Amino acid sequence: MGARVVIVDDEERMAAVVAMALARDGHACETYGSAGAALTAIEARGADVVVSDLRMPEIDGLELLRRLRALRPRLPVILLTAHGSVPSAVAAMRDGAFDYIAKPFDNDELRALVARAINRTRLERENHWLRQEVGSRYAPDTLVAESASSRALLELVRRVAASRATVLVQGESGTGKELVARLLHFWSDRVGQPFVAVNCKAFAEGVLESELFGHEKGAFTGAAAARAGCFERADGGTLFLDEIGEIGSDFQAKLLRVLQEGEVQRVGGAAPRRVDTRVVCATNRTLRDEVAAGRFREDLFFRLNVIPLHLAPLRERREDVLPLAERFLAGFAGEAGRPLRFGAEATAALLAHAWPGNVRELENAVERAVVLARGSEITPEDLLLDPAAAGAPTPAAFEGTLQECLDRAADARLRAALAAAGGNRVEAARALGVERTTLYRMMKRLGIEDR
Repeated sequence: MGARVVIVDDEERMAAVVAMALARDGHACETYGSAGAALTAIEARGADVVVSDLRMPEIDGLELLRRLRALRPRLPVILLTAHGSVPSAVAAMRDGAFDYIAKPFDNDELRALVARAINRTRLERENHWLRQEVGSRYAPDTLVAESASSRALLELVRRVAASRATVLVQGESGTGKELVARLLHFWSDRVGQPFVAVNCKAFAEGVLESELFGHEKGAFTGAAAARAGCFERADGGTLFLDEIGEIGSDFQAKLLRVLQEGEVQRVGGAAPRRVDTRVVCATNRTLRDEVAAGRFREDLFFRLNVIPLHLAPLRERREDVLPLAERFLAGFAGEAGRPLRFGAEATAALLAHAWPGNVRELENAVERAVVLARGSEITPEDLLLDPAAAGAPTPAAFEGTLQECLDRAADARLRAALAAAGGNRVEAARALGVERTTLYRMMKRLGIEDR
C-alpha cells in the first residue's frame, strides 16, 4: 500500500520529476512550490514522508524541518541538496532530518530512501501500538498480586526490568517463572525486540549447544545449512533459559564464556559473533545447594545470580488463591460461554488445598471444573482436587502466636464467604452466622477490602 508523500520544491519541474519517480511505487504524491503551502496541507491532512529542497526562498528546507519537528516530531523529512550544500544537509540531519540526497540523484536511490523512511515510520507505529498493548496486558493492576510477597516481587521486577543485568528466577514448578521473565522483557526498553524461551532440559547437551549458539553448514551430520542460535535470534531482546540447573558441567563453562564476553561462536564456526542479549534464567532447584554438591559451577552461579528473584509457592501466599481462581474462571467460562461461579464449598476447598503444583495446578483445576460443572455453581466435586493435598498443614500455618494463627484462619474464612456471596456483606454475614456489624469490624481489623 502506497504512502502519502509531500514534495516541496520551488522548481515545479524538479517537484514533478520526484513525484513521477515515487509514483512508480504506488505512493500518493502532492507537490507544493513553497514551504508555507506544504505546512498548511500537512497540518490539515498529515503526511507519511516529506521530500523537500534545501534551498528555497522565504522558508528554506532547514526552517521547514524545524517547523515540522515542532508540528509532527516523528514525520521523516528527506532533503534534496546540491553538492555545494552537503555540509548544510549533514547539519540538518543532526537537527532531525531522516536523510538527504544530492542532486542530480538516481531515481532508484531516491525511491529506496523513501521506502526506508516509510518503513521506519511503520515500525515506530507498530512499536507504539505494541507498548500500548503491553501496557494494558502487563500493567501491575491487571496482575493478581494480593499477598505481600507477590506485591513485593512485582515491584522488584519493575525496578530491575530496565537494566541489562542477568536475572536468576528460582521457585517451585508452576509458580510462574516464565511469566516473570516475560514481565522483565515487556517492562523493559527491549519490548519491541524478540523474546526467546528455551527449556534447557528438553535438549541433550550437544544439541543444546547448537540450539543456543547456532551452527555452520556441515558442522555435523545433518547440518545442511547454517543456522543462527537462540542468542543470535534474541539479539536486542531477551533470552529466557528455563531449567538452567539441568545443564552439564561442560556446557556450563561454554555458557559462562558467552555471558562474560557477550559473543557466541557457532558450532563449526571460526569467528565469534557479538550479541546484545539480556539473559533471564530459571530453575526449580536451589542452585546454592547444587554448587555445594559440585554439580553447578560456582563462577557461573555468581554470573547468573546478579539479580536473584524467588517465587514463593502458592501455599505460602494463600491470599492469591481466590483472586487467581476467579481470573482463571472468568477466562475459561467466557470461552465456554457459560456463566459460572464458585459455590461456598468449592471456595473453601480451594483455600484448604495445599497446591503442590502451585498456579499451574490451580489453573488446571479451574479449567477442569468449567468442563465438569453441571449447573451455574462449581462444587468441590467439579474441581477433582487430590484429597491427599487437601487441608495439609504447612509450617507457616503454625508460625506466630495463637492469636496470629486464629487471625489467619479467620481471614481465609471471611474471604471465602465474601467471594461466595459475590462481595455482598449481608449474605456473607448470614453464611458466617454473625451480625453484619461484627463482619464489618472483623474485615477492618484484618485489612480485608471490598472487591
